[in-house]
Amino acid sequence: MSQPPADHSCDHDWVQILRDKGLRATVQRVTVLDYLHHHPHADAETVFQGVRSSLSTISLQAVHLIVQDLSGEGLIRRISLPDSASARYETRIEDNHHHIQCIRCGRIEDVDCVVGHAPCIEPSDTRGMRIVEASIVFRGICRDCESVASKGMKNDDR
Repeated sequence: MSQPPADHSCDHDWVQILRDKGLRATVQRVTVLDYLHHHPHADAETVFQGVRSSLSTISLQAVHLIVQDLSGEGLIRRISLPDSASARYETRIEDNHHHIQCIRCGRIEDVDCVVGHAPCIEPSDTRGMRIVEASIVFRGICRDCESVASKGMKNDDR
């Protein structure tokens, strides 16, 4: 794996961030981080499709390994959503925030935590564990899907 070019087009210094974590700053890692920064909540397949035009030799397996390594080192957040077989990833790791997902189109957006720190909810019984994180996913129907549904109902009433 070769070293990334010194001039990469993102607003984060991924090379330095990787090195600060003791990781090699490869072109593949920098490109995946940059892609996720600009396309939050992407799964590994989407990342692969998004980076392969600039990294023609990268494989889907390599992307899976990269996101696994980056999430293990705390450089990206792994998100598991209900009814989704694939984990999603994002670079927004500096705060405790949640997600809202449209149950029709699948769109995912960040939602700021009103408490601001983890965990922001408490379970009724910790079963002897120290809680370090609570994952909250709000699910609803986005305005676009709601609009399409209401237009469809109006057309059905004719």
